[in-house]
Amino acid sequence: MVDGQMVIGPVQAMLLEAIRSTGSIAAAQRQMGASYAHVWKLVAAMNEVFSPPLVDPIRGGARGGGAILTEQGHKVLDSFRRLEGLTKAKGHAELLVISRAAGHAAAGQ
Repeated sequence: MVDGQMVIGPVQAMLLEAIRSTGSIAAAQRQMGASYAHVWKLVAAMNEVFSPPLVDPIRGGARGGGAILTEQGHKVLDSFRRLEGLTKAKGHAELLVISRAAGHAAAGQ
């Protein structure tokens, strides 16, 4: 979180992975089932916060445009996924408590 805004989380990581695998922000957007405007907003927010930026959009030309993850983008994505794995492994009991509490809250409504 930066200034109350999520800059890298599960959705952003999914987007970065989709850009990495498809080579395109538009293709990543379609793969995720998200709106194009929302995906661009996420990319812009990440690129604004991280230096150097995470995604390098490539303007269209004869072969069309695309996008690639920068070296920084690969590092941040890979680090986020490792952190996520550690959190799940080390925080299993706490995540279970939260999950159960959320289930009870939803059932009581």
